[in-house]
Amino acid sequence: MGFVDKLKSFLGPGKLDVNARFELLREAVSGTMSKFYMARDRESEQVVGLKLADQEKLEAFEARFTGFNKPSEGEIAIKLKHPNVVETLEYGVTTTGLSYIVMEFLDGPGLNALVAEDDAILDGKRLNLLREMADAIDYVHREDYIHRDICPRNFIATTDASHVKLIDFGLTLPATPDFMQPGNRTGTPAYMAPELSRRRRTDKRLDIFSFGVTAYQLCSFNLPWPVSDKPAMSALAYDTTEPTDLLKYVPKLNKQFADAIMQCLQPSPAARPQTGADFLRLIGEVGSENE
Repeated sequence: MGFVDKLKSFLGPGKLDVNARFELLREAVSGTMSKFYMARDRESEQVVGLKLADQEKLEAFEARFTGFNKPSEGEIAIKLKHPNVVETLEYGVTTTGLSYIVMEFLDGPGLNALVAEDDAILDGKRLNLLREMADAIDYVHREDYIHRDICPRNFIATTDASHVKLIDFGLTLPATPDFMQPGNRTGTPAYMAPELSRRRRTDKRLDIFSFGVTAYQLCSFNLPWPVSDKPAMSALAYDTTEPTDLLKYVPKLNKQFADAIMQCLQPSPAARPQTGADFLRLIGEVGSENE
């Protein structure tokens, strides 16, 4: 090993020169704390997803956990290996100082787009999609993480909407006492559990509530509660106002299926399915999304 190679070994992996390594194929999509690109890796010719952090927002988020030894998004995401979770290939820092993540490219719509369009492609597929979504969440929880941003935007479907993968671990935290203390209100407001919006102590069950809101919307194209132009304020009513019965919007929906979704919306975490596996057991005998 020459001197330069020894120096590289000592210093660790080099920083990524984005333009030298990747051909950017599609305009960026802006996320909560990042921009996402479809890119071709010039080294492997593989088409991948490239996520570049908004460093200012990322550092403001990370500053909330100073002294807690919080793992980065890349450190968390690269550990997660599941058929319904996006595969992370590498992570690091660019030559311009931005945190980056390279992941498999998912060539399909976000569930938020299908919901926004009231897309009939979902008909007859919701039961299987929700089973896959619950399984993905259950896996993340078994790995001792809380996703903290479960919503339609963070599930990407296949082009025929028959399968789905969970993405975006930018707000994900370890499920340990330090990270579950009251006060850290981060997430997408319209899908936020009452204990989160009211800055109470949290745990994995906040993802179950957000999953319930997502499932409700996927089935009805509506939210369980009215949401104003200030969704963070609207979310404060989730533990004081009853949600609209899902069967009011979708009367032909299988009642056992609908009841399981409604149970996820309970304001008390103890009254919800405790895990994704619990939700799957509740719908285990359901053979079709409709009666």
